[in-house]
Amino acid sequence: MAQITAKQVKELRERTGAGVMDAKKALVEVDGDMDKAIEYLHDKGMAKAEKKADRVAAEGLTGIYVAGNVAALTEINSETDFVSQNAKFVNLVKDVTKTIAEGDPANVEEAYNLKMADGNTLSQAFVDATATIGEKIVLRRFALEKKNDDQEFGTYQHNGGQIGVITVLEGADAATAKHLAMHIAAMNPKVISPDELDDDFITEQLALMNHKIDQDNESHALVHKKPLPHLVYGSEKQLTDDVLAKAKEDIKAELKEEGKPEKIWDRIIPGKMQRFIDDNTQVDKQFAVLSQDYIMDDSKTVGEFLKDKGAKLVAFTRYEVGEGIEKKQEDFAEEVREQMK
Repeated sequence: MAQITAKQVKELRERTGAGVMDAKKALVEVDGDMDKAIEYLHDKGMAKAEKKADRVAAEGLTGIYVAGNVAALTEINSETDFVSQNAKFVNLVKDVTKTIAEGDPANVEEAYNLKMADGNTLSQAFVDATATIGEKIVLRRFALEKKNDDQEFGTYQHNGGQIGVITVLEGADAATAKHLAMHIAAMNPKVISPDELDDDFITEQLALMNHKIDQDNESHALVHKKPLPHLVYGSEKQLTDDVLAKAKEDIKAELKEEGKPEKIWDRIIPGKMQRFIDDNTQVDKQFAVLSQDYIMDDSKTVGEFLKDKGAKLVAFTRYEVGEGIEKKQEDFAEEVREQMK
């Protein structure tokens, strides 16, 4: 049996990221042959990865990398948030995101076949990471935003990478693009403008909002407060000319009933009409970024802010780690028992 030296163990660890004991064991198993030891660790990593394949990985980090006119946003998942702070995991996120930005894959399957700087594929990198770190590590998704030379990227990561945003703006500077990315991180819009909202989605969200109003009214009744009215509309898409004309007539009738002099109606009606529009575009305000109050100056909407800047939002992508993944509730005691078998 060949004598395994500390230098060999160190080299194998540097080349594979394996732990000291795993590296030494691999070298012992193959009688000190470095190439075979690497292959041994890869095979061992694949076996570990297969065992963890059905486990839920809903923690992790987003990654952002800009390569010229291409910006990549990734979500890479681990099983626990503790592992997502691991230096190896953090470096993996950086390396994978850079590789994707430069490789321009069409989907996750293609991304896994890209080669990284060390010559390994992304697929092998994730197998090795799963084996080395000890948790299921996966590339869940990625987005590639592209721009022209006269456009600007804005990037922002919040809470250590739990949320990542890329914006593409036209006619804006880098600061404006970043500020908008920060707004999107905080407010979580789904589309740029209300025109992109599906009619069924608007109806569904309006029903949810009215359900919330019903719940609030139950509380109001207990303290004899006036109940809040239901929202009739949720988006500017629903505010047709006929709807707005009727609203104006209703306001006039209200002013007449209140005994307001007709000569001052023209000063009152615009404000009441704006209030009607604001009240009946709540779905837009929640989900369409241009309709949202700008988080850094709520006296104007994002659309108004961009107009003042002479800028246009072309595209954006926002990822939040784990969104949409149903997290498995683990029995910790049972998990410990399983590990002790």
